[in-house]
Amino acid sequence: MDATYKTAGHTVELSHLDKLYFPEDGISKGDVVEYFERVAPLMLEYLCDRPLMMQRFPEGIKNQSFYQKQVPEYFPDWIETVVVERKGSEDDQELVLCNNTETLIYLVNQGCFTFHPWLSRKDRLDEPDRAIIDLDPSGQDNDRVRQAARVVVSELKALDLEVFATTTGSSGYHLILPLRRGKSFDEVRADLGRLTHDMESNHSSLLTTQHRVDKRGGKVYLDIARNGYAQTSVGIYSVRALPGAPVATPISLNELERSDLDPQKYTIKNLFRRLAQKDDPWQGLWAGPTHQRL
Repeated sequence: MDATYKTAGHTVELSHLDKLYFPEDGISKGDVVEYFERVAPLMLEYLCDRPLMMQRFPEGIKNQSFYQKQVPEYFPDWIETVVVERKGSEDDQELVLCNNTETLIYLVNQGCFTFHPWLSRKDRLDEPDRAIIDLDPSGQDNDRVRQAARVVVSELKALDLEVFATTTGSSGYHLILPLRRGKSFDEVRADLGRLTHDMESNHSSLLTTQHRVDKRGGKVYLDIARNGYAQTSVGIYSVRALPGAPVATPISLNELERSDLDPQKYTIKNLFRRLAQKDDPWQGLWAGPTHQRL
């Protein structure tokens, strides 16, 4: 089944909408397209002007997938792009900027429903405007990782730092710190390293900065590796390639207290019920400049 998506400026030809992207859940490509069309007004705020790595599943989650950075030659010329330096290489790369609904729908039609934006914007690529602490559980203990998230939030707030939380749609949670631009990725990651090592010292039975899983002793890993030039993190409202089609969903900090919260709780089937009952906890977060520095 084919169709078209039309805007004032462009027409996107949609193909094979009856293809099952999530076969165990009966979720088709058309369902995924409809989800992104509805969520676009919220999602685009968090993608706009950020170089994007695409994670593509052209035949659904049960078949081969791949990551793609370089813009393919067949992409239409109305899609905005940015040329980025590949550090350590003489070759630059041209990456997609997902700045409008028609681009979002075009990418979804290409099998991309998990979006990985940079932590910086196109005009100052080496100066992040957000930092991420990824809380990575050593096992499947959701209560423990929620506890770790609350502890880290408390530590950050004690330093007068503003912090936001999101489910990842996978196994953990992300804590996001909006930043005033000016520091490089290396400087921001060094600052985060000092902070997380202090947290590890203060909560040694719960938190660890040990990268190796077999050395963590069941503790929750404070992962700051995503805070680097050309590194990415899963974009808000992206769909994960897991049963149920879970969605990376912004949450309020007090939701971390809820025992029924799970990293995969929100899906394309229940997200809009949530949004109808609760305002987006991050709405307007990136609308203006922030003065926060680590």
